Amino acid sequence: MYETVFFIHSWWAYLVLLVLIFATVNSIIGLSSKKDYGATDFRLALFTLIVSHIQLLIGLVLYFVSPYFKAFGDVGMGDVMKDSTLRLYLVEHPLMMIIALVLITMGYSKHKKKLTSKPKFKTLSIFYGIALIFILSRIPWAAWF
Repeated sequence: MYETVFFIHSWWAYLVLLVLIFATVNSIIGLSSKKDYGATDFRLALFTLIVSHIQLLIGLVLYFVSPYFKAFGDVGMGDVMKDSTLRLYLVEHPLMMIIALVLITMGYSKHKKKLTSKPKFKTLSIFYGIALIFILSRIPWAAWF
């Protein structure tokens, strides 16, 4: 089961990253070019929210079926924090991804309350951009390539 969930989580991550980059760049372009916020922009922001939440659910399943999770019981939290690989997979990656997902959710929710295009694009640019930075900072790059 671990291999299947890991495969899905890994490939879905490419989709999340691609969509988040596209949504962030789209909002920055919309903000700088002063274009009107349209249905396509809304759908892109919503799709980013949806795929990132699906990734969280897949990631939570992976977290609890992962062989790394067994390390909590075997070596304890102190030794997990001393081992950089265990710390990345058990603490840093999940925590930063959850924070990024909270930022994506907040950005999406806040942008819906704005009445004009410029504040909508600005809100999405800020929240989605910070979330993108957080995600890029804690991707286990060695496992990706």
